Amino acid sequence: MAWRSSGASNEALIENLSRHGLIPSDRVKKAMLGVDRAHYAPAAPYQDSPQSIGHRATISAPHMHASACESLLPYLKPGSRVLDIGSGSGYLTHVMAELVKPGGTVVGVEHIQPLVDIGTNNTRKSGEGRELMDNGGIKYVKADGRLGYPQGAPYDAIHVGAAASDFHQALIDQLKAPGRLFIPVEEAYMQHIYVIDKKEDGSVERKKEYGVQYVPLTDAPVD
Repeated sequence: MAWRSSGASNEALIENLSRHGLIPSDRVKKAMLGVDRAHYAPAAPYQDSPQSIGHRATISAPHMHASACESLLPYLKPGSRVLDIGSGSGYLTHVMAELVKPGGTVVGVEHIQPLVDIGTNNTRKSGEGRELMDNGGIKYVKADGRLGYPQGAPYDAIHVGAAASDFHQALIDQLKAPGRLFIPVEEAYMQHIYVIDKKEDGSVERKKEYGVQYVPLTDAPVD
């Protein structure tokens, strides 16, 4: 069904995703309508498919970004603090920032400076993006995403946009109680999305969702 969600414009793409049940909530739909994917995808921005952004990184398919936002939505409220690991193009970082404004902050983490620069430059292509960066609603940093970003912790929500080799306790530690982590995890020759909830009492619950295919989460330099 996902391929049928492509459109000739950002509005058509999001309307198709909504019509096919891939964006069930009005809040996520409004946020995605407000962020033009053409500012973030170097080619075919309105296709419902992943696109290369260089440096062995990709911008995920729009239906995956929608799925992540819908999963994290209970924790994406005005004033929330969010960590976006593997922020890449900056697209989902911006969408989540729309969901947590006013007063919220999304920190995008990348392992090499060129990807930090890509996210920054893409976000500044729109007036809304420039405003969010200038008022602290979006911040991009270079760091090892496997270790999170403790300087901004604790986070209401953490999104990981690359396949992790394990559940990375550091990320769970940086969640608020309550808080939620959305993470693709490598398992043998497969990858699955896991939703990890930290309860109000600090206990942790893991839920295995669906199979995916992401680039690996790494801190190794890339040419």
